[in-house]
Amino acid sequence: MAEHDQHDRTESPTAKRHEDARRRGQVPRSRDLSAAAVTLAGGFGLYNLGQLLGGGMLQMMHSSFEIRSEQAMDSDYMLASLSNAALQAALAAAPLLGLLLAAAVLAPLAIGGWNFSTGALVPQWSRLDPVAGMQRVFSLLGFIELLKSLARFLVVALVAVLVLRHQYGQFAMLSTEPLGAAVTHALRLAGTALIALGGALAAIAAVDVPLALWQHNRSLRMTREEIREEARDSEGSPEVRNRIRRIQQEQARGRMMAEVPRADVVITNPTHYAVALRYDEARMRAPIVVAKGKDLLAQRIRELAREHAVPLIEAPPLARALHAGCELGDEIPARLYSVVAQVLTYVYQLRVARRGGGALPPEPRIDSLPT
Repeated sequence: MAEHDQHDRTESPTAKRHEDARRRGQVPRSRDLSAAAVTLAGGFGLYNLGQLLGGGMLQMMHSSFEIRSEQAMDSDYMLASLSNAALQAALAAAPLLGLLLAAAVLAPLAIGGWNFSTGALVPQWSRLDPVAGMQRVFSLLGFIELLKSLARFLVVALVAVLVLRHQYGQFAMLSTEPLGAAVTHALRLAGTALIALGGALAAIAAVDVPLALWQHNRSLRMTREEIREEARDSEGSPEVRNRIRRIQQEQARGRMMAEVPRADVVITNPTHYAVALRYDEARMRAPIVVAKGKDLLAQRIRELAREHAVPLIEAPPLARALHAGCELGDEIPARLYSVVAQVLTYVYQLRVARRGGGALPPEPRIDSLPT
């Protein structure tokens, strides 16, 4: 069943799937990368800090062993001497230990980033199932891990043999050197060996890191049904989405209706369509559509226009063109400039006539539109 389920997981994991995995503590990691980083850090540290480390240790040993017989019988003195020796050793090794700590912390962050999850601390009792354990051992992942372990052993063993063979003569000559120089030389030889081993581990990590990323991505693959369920969970049920859409439409309609009293003119079909326009010569390049609708909504726009003395102009071709070609807030198309200019000229003349009590201008007749 598990194998069949894995075959069904053919889809790449979504961003939410990755985020959920991070919350559970599942991030890509490469043990070979961490081992290579720590080994290289230790090698470079011993090679470059060998004199400092060796000198500090020799000084600690000299001060610890140069004691008089009566001091050796004084428990208070010996306790203080031990504390002082531990402090000297810690100070001498601190640079190297700090370098190793930095490598151990930073190396895992290179591919998985920083992640702290309490979910990773929860015991997983399913891992104690012997049947599931045997399935993991004889799975593709178990076979890959076996190959990686064999390759790691062979590469490290080969490099170790070559390095020790190359440095055998220098190790043999350490006994002929002064003590301080011999300690520094020995630490540098050890550092050189660790650098060589670290380089071998880095070569293995160069293969292991892409493999770890592939395995992590493969473990998070999803079925099509899981993707659909995730989309439903994130977007909500169709009923909820429809309700939200209706509320948004009602709010937009309410804002649109509030703009009708501020319009300069409402162009009608006369009954099926209604489009309200506003034009401010100082702030607008062209008139804009502030409200539009058809049937019942068009009727409500006309009623509001009459209540607030907004002129209504019957121009069926223009009303249909504006309703189909413009959204709320859009400027009217350039090809309709001349026609709308006639309408606005009539509106301005009508305002002047109403204020001055003169004769009302004739309403423009628009039977066709320019192509």
